Amino acid sequence: MAMARASSGLQYPERFYAAASYVGLDGSNSPTKALTAKFAKSTALLLYTLYQQATIGPCNIPEPSSWKIVEHSKWASWNQLGNMSSTEAMRLFVKILEEEDPGWYSRASNSFVEAEPVIDVQMNHNSKVGPVVENGNSYPETKTIPTDNGSQVGTQDKDVVVEGFSSVEVYDQWIAPPVSGQRPRARYEHGAAVVQDKLYIYGGNHNGRYLNDLHVLDLRSWTWSRVEAKAEVESTNSSSTPMLSPCAGHSLIPWDSKLLSIGGHTKDPSESIQVKVFDLQTATWSTLKTYGKPPVSRGGQSVTSVGKTLVIFGGQDAKRTLLNDLHILDLETLTWDEIEAAGLPPSPRSDHAAAVHAERYLLIFGGGSHATCYNDLHVLDLQTMEWSRPTQLGEKPTPRAGHAGATVGENWFIVGGGDNKSGVSETVVLNMSTLTWSVVTSVQERIPVASEGLSLVVSSYDGEDVLVSFGGYSGHYHNEVYVLKPSHKSTLQSKLVENSIPDSVSAVHNATNATRDVESEFEAGNEGKIKELVIDNGDFTKPKGDLLTVLKAEKDELETTLSNEKLHTLKLQQELADAEARNSDLSKELQSVRGQLASEQSRCFKLEVEVAELGQKLQTIGTLQKELELLQRQKAVSEQAALSAKQRQGSGGMWGWLAGTPQSPNADDD
Repeated sequence: MAMARASSGLQYPERFYAAASYVGLDGSNSPTKALTAKFAKSTALLLYTLYQQATIGPCNIPEPSSWKIVEHSKWASWNQLGNMSSTEAMRLFVKILEEEDPGWYSRASNSFVEAEPVIDVQMNHNSKVGPVVENGNSYPETKTIPTDNGSQVGTQDKDVVVEGFSSVEVYDQWIAPPVSGQRPRARYEHGAAVVQDKLYIYGGNHNGRYLNDLHVLDLRSWTWSRVEAKAEVESTNSSSTPMLSPCAGHSLIPWDSKLLSIGGHTKDPSESIQVKVFDLQTATWSTLKTYGKPPVSRGGQSVTSVGKTLVIFGGQDAKRTLLNDLHILDLETLTWDEIEAAGLPPSPRSDHAAAVHAERYLLIFGGGSHATCYNDLHVLDLQTMEWSRPTQLGEKPTPRAGHAGATVGENWFIVGGGDNKSGVSETVVLNMSTLTWSVVTSVQERIPVASEGLSLVVSSYDGEDVLVSFGGYSGHYHNEVYVLKPSHKSTLQSKLVENSIPDSVSAVHNATNATRDVESEFEAGNEGKIKELVIDNGDFTKPKGDLLTVLKAEKDELETTLSNEKLHTLKLQQELADAEARNSDLSKELQSVRGQLASEQSRCFKLEVEVAELGQKLQTIGTLQKELELLQRQKAVSEQAALSAKQRQGSGGMWGWLAGTPQSPNADDD
């Protein structure tokens, strides 16, 4: 198993002992004066305990008396490391030293440079060692170059000063080049594309606000400038310049002398996905008119350029519904086509990475759902339109979403991303012919290339391919530029690429032959050969020698077959483990959805109870209203009867006179 490597590219044992010699640790039981003079007491104590763990192992000495404060503190600090491996202790020792004393390696004496050849067992190439990157500054390194037989051809000691990117002769290390001009506002989930040695940055998200500005970085002079873009006026009656809708989570694709912005989240999303086109000559944005049935509006999707088509996969729509549909936009006819591919597609996801290999195979890696992140790899054969999930070889990357990818030849570089807990510090590369992963380099977590929502593009500088990263979010927003020169090159012949890819991306089949079947075939096949070799006259001397040779060859063949079967079994076990992990993730997501549904059901039940109570109140109000109307009618009748009675009493008439009704005392005398 390959050891973890320090940020400079040297293996940890060599770099650790160089670091220990630099700080003055000599294996004694107490830190030296040089160590305590260089660092604070807490740092010195931590370096001492890591050194003890790396050189001696777990703490197994008796606990000192508590009144011996210094000795007890050292013992307690060492004891807390538990069973930490020596390699991990070495890694942490070097990491802490580089954090506390950046560039220590360049200032150290050459006396601790390794005398033994340094063999990189993690990558199958000789990478030049470059400066340690600390807060955007780089520091020189020294590299001893070995030969195949272990002898040293020579030592290249070269100080690297970042005066310009062309002066940095370093591979597989992220470096912050000196840039000038006004930098764009810090952001993530923006779009990035390179056209004619110029990096264009468009849109993105800053503090929850969508952006619609366009900036360009000249990759020759490393100078930023803002592009004063305008939007095309759709109505001839309007003289005002319309405002382009801010967006984030979109894809920026170069197309001839134009830029295409596909999809993205906006404040007022449309029903279907929008394709905006920016003309680099007129600096004008316009809406690309397409035909056919476009996909639903979305963001966080992947858009991959394959020949004269764009392949769109997945993402998340405006209602936060995760997608795994597949669409193709023909850039010649500007027609959309929805693809129903065979096989098992990737689960719905967004913020994944996609790449194309040999203009035929679409690769999807990672991404996230509402509850989990993925590290699975899926391949779509664009000729047969069939999904497959091949076996990943090498150091399989950890689950992540929000990462960025770019291809150099047959190598696919993946940078950044996160798993809802922390950012990913390793830059990894996938050889798309062999589907083998390896780690290129690792950065500290606070470096922007370990953040989510960053962009990654490929450009050419002095005849070499370089990776350029911008932006991202890791607790705060970034607007820095980082550059990496990859040493990975395409070394396989084209015919090997054509022949190896179909085999490597094909689905893993079930084992068909058990070990006993192989042994039976071996015995049955040898029976006829033994009869041919044995001579009838009884002279068995020569035939026995030939027989032993054949049997030995067959034995070797059998062992090879058994080894292949074991390897195949391991692959099947890995597939089973991946399937179980995926099932576990889906179960967690299902539980999360069930929890949400239960919450919604409880809310609906409460609403139903409230509606029932309101209905009862309304019914009671109706009854009271009827009673009120009845009382009002009764009152009106009573008042009318009283009024009639009063009128009869006040006017007696003739009948009153005949009856001798007495007149009112106030009546006038005749």
